[in-house]
Order: sequence, then C-alpha cells, then structure tokens
Amino acid sequence: MIRKYFLLLLLGLSQLSCQQQPTQTHTTPASQQLTAAVYYPGEGDDWERRTPEQVGLDAAKLEEAVAWAKTQETQQMAKDFATQEDIFGKMLGPLPADRASTNGIILKDGYIVAEWGDTEQPDPTYSVAKSFLSTILGLTLDRGMINDLQDPVVKYIKDGGYDSEQNRKVTWEHHARQTSEWEGELWDKKHDFVGAAEYGRGERKPRELQEPGTFYEYNDVRINRLALSLLRLWEKPLPEVLEDEIMDPIGASDSWEWVPYRNSNVVINGKEMPSVSGGTRWGGGLWISTRDEARFGYLFLRNGRWKDKQLVSEAWVQEATTKRGLVGPDYGYLWWLNTGGEAWPGAPTTSYAALGAGQNTIWVDPEHDIVVVWRWHDGKQDELIKRVLAAVIR
Repeated sequence: MIRKYFLLLLLGLSQLSCQQQPTQTHTTPASQQLTAAVYYPGEGDDWERRTPEQVGLDAAKLEEAVAWAKTQETQQMAKDFATQEDIFGKMLGPLPADRASTNGIILKDGYIVAEWGDTEQPDPTYSVAKSFLSTILGLTLDRGMINDLQDPVVKYIKDGGYDSEQNRKVTWEHHARQTSEWEGELWDKKHDFVGAAEYGRGERKPRELQEPGTFYEYNDVRINRLALSLLRLWEKPLPEVLEDEIMDPIGASDSWEWVPYRNSNVVINGKEMPSVSGGTRWGGGLWISTRDEARFGYLFLRNGRWKDKQLVSEAWVQEATTKRGLVGPDYGYLWWLNTGGEAWPGAPTTSYAALGAGQNTIWVDPEHDIVVVWRWHDGKQDELIKRVLAAVIR
C-alpha cells in the first residue's frame, strides 16, 4: 500500500513537471554557471572596483591597513639600485634607472577594493619571478612535455649540464623545491657562491655537496639552470611562452618584460634565444607592474582558471602550493607556504605567496578570496595581512 502511494505520487509529480516545461528549453552547464558567477576583470584598465562594504569588509579598518602600509618603504633596496652590487655582487644584466615607492593593491572576490602608490610602473620583482617560472614548469607538465616531475632532467636535456655523476640524479622536482644540489657554472656564476666580489653579501662559505633531494638551498644559479632546461624543452623563449599561455589570456598589460643577462643567449635549432633568470640578483629578471602581478595572483586564487579557460591545471596549482617532503622550509614548487602558520601567524594556513627581494609580495588567500600585492616594503607582511583580515566582517 505504501509502495503504491509513492508510485502514484511520483507519477503525479512527473506529469506536473512535464506540464510546466516550456516548449523549448536551454540549460547552462554547471561549469559555465560557476564561471558566470565569478568576476574576472577585462583587459588592461577594465577592472571593476567595489567599496569595502559591498564585498563584506570594514571600510575603516581597511583604510587603516592601507595607511599603515604606505609608511613601510623598504630599507633594503635604494630607489636607484645603487646598492645592488654591494648586496648581490657583480652584475650580469641591466636594471632600470629607478623604481616606484612602496605601493600595493588588494583584491576581494576579484574586485579592486584598495590601491595605493604607482601600481603601473613595471619594476624588477626579483624572486617573485620564480613563481612565474614554476608556472611554466606546470604548463610543461600539463602538455606532456615532461612525463613526471620525478624524472631525472638528463632524460630530456642533453646539453652536458646533467652528465656528471652528481647532476644526473637531479629531477625536475628537485629544481622546483630548491633541493637539486646541481653542481656547475652558468652564465659566469658558480653554484657555490664563493667570492665577495662576485656575490656581495650573498657570498657563502664552501660546503660539501649533498645528494640531490636531501638538502635545501635558495640558489639562483640552480634556478637559472632550470630556466635553461625549460627553454630547451619548449624551443621557444620563456617570455614568449608566458605571454602566449598566461599573460595575454589574463588581460595583462604590454609593459612587462623578462630581461635576460647580457651573456645568457643560447642557440636552439639554429636560432639564438635568450635564457631568462629566476630573479634579479644579478640584474635583468622579470620587470612587471603591481597590477599585472595582481592578475597573476588572481589566476592562482581561481585555481588556474580564467573565465571559461583553464590556463594551467588545477592539479598543478594544488601541487605547486603544497609542501613536499621534510627537507627545507614551508615551501612548495617555488611558492612560499603557511602550512605550519609560521610565515604569517595571522593568516590562514592555506594562504601562500610569491616573494622577492626588496620585499616584493603576491599573497593569495583562498579562504577569504583575497589577493594582496605589496611591493617595496620593509618586510612586515604579516602585519599588513593581520590588518587586512581584521577588516573581514565574519
């Protein structure tokens, strides 16, 4: 009897549903509905603003956070870069005549809710470039140009750079986690950073090499070796890869450039190409505006998706921003993490950042749907983050 009742009820509902359907129907796929609900800025200056109240922020507290940030000009890097060689050693590439003062932008739900200083000047961003390089590695994996990050690089690259007993053990993941212990010289710089004239205050004491994967060291020579290896795989300058695959699709300006060293050209398929660096330690590097960096951070906040296109796989975004192994600090694939809550105690443990000298920062907070880009400041990221998050109305 109960079964008969339910059968009759279902039949009635089915008939009612059929009667209410229009003659022609059109349904939007769930993925498109989700995309439509998420705001993405247009190209260039086509970027909507929202008042703090419109996106659930306390306007007075956010204003206090920005006012404080404006007082935090960096003491590390002179505006004319006059201290560059003293800090890092002999230059290999150019630098601009000057840089902007401390500046920043805050996004909430993709909208601009705060902006201060000159956010349009394309300045060197130092090691923030490593996170861009990481993204190119992710694209390489997504396209099947690398089968597995655990593969030794020598399986793919036959230029002599991985032929030694030490270097043939280096994998793509070792490079991405800064545990490669790659040994050698590249662009007139040696992996061991010995010599005050060559490396300035960045000089290091000699030490024994460790097995690849067992020792962490923040090392630009080894990162530059990763960049060269990726160039050989793509057979195309990495700035062009970044432009085609990431920067143009996210609507970035045309003011950014990835400047090589004077001596970092190689010949591939009979054509001379520049190999770029993962920083600006010895000049050159990624010169980019704060606004363009905000777009890049927002791409990661959206798990690699921009509007209706997945530019870099969601799997890569998750892998790149997850700590691997026990060696080294809270570090992903060339991204800084907060897994243990030590980097930014006032922030969610799911937040992460691209960081560079001079205190260039792209901080991404998936929990609150926030991106903060803050440049040329005095290194107190957590203080600004705490102030911004204090403005979130829970």
